[in-house]
Amino acid sequence: MPRRPPTPHGKSLFGDAPAEPKPAAAAYRANIDGGSRGNPGPASYGVVIRDGRGEIVAKLKKYIGRMTNNVAEYYGLIAALDYAQSHGVRALRIESDSELLVKQMRGQYKVKSEDLRPLFERAKKMSQGFDSFRIEHVYREQNREADAYNTKIRNWRQIRNWRQIRNWR
Repeated sequence: MPRRPPTPHGKSLFGDAPAEPKPAAAAYRANIDGGSRGNPGPASYGVVIRDGRGEIVAKLKKYIGRMTNNVAEYYGLIAALDYAQSHGVRALRIESDSELLVKQMRGQYKVKSEDLRPLFERAKKMSQGFDSFRIEHVYREQNREADAYNTKIRNWRQIRNWRQIRNWR
């Protein structure tokens, strides 16, 4: 009976097994919200971004002038995508209470509005730059923090006491 050659020390019984894949980095999560008072009306967005451990790493907010609710939602999405790309995030999960935005980004709804088309195209292109990108619809109750942040910035236009603005965090 022929003899098998001896296995060199340090080799496994099954030869060189492929290295186990590294676990994927946990996705960052961005809760986004945009809105306006009136439609169109004074508009703003709020974004809360968490790292893979759930720690808040950024809160973004901006008053964007007279816009529609849907335009403000897209501004919030683009702000979250821009932040993530500029900070080297490779996996991102977006949560939004805008069913229209989520379904348009998923390709379930067509983008009929000429005001939304360029924003949609920009957001779609940006989203393709991630190793992993998901966008999900959540109910307003699950998006409270971004909604509150958005509402506060939009209300600044109505605040007369500037001390309140300076002390707001």
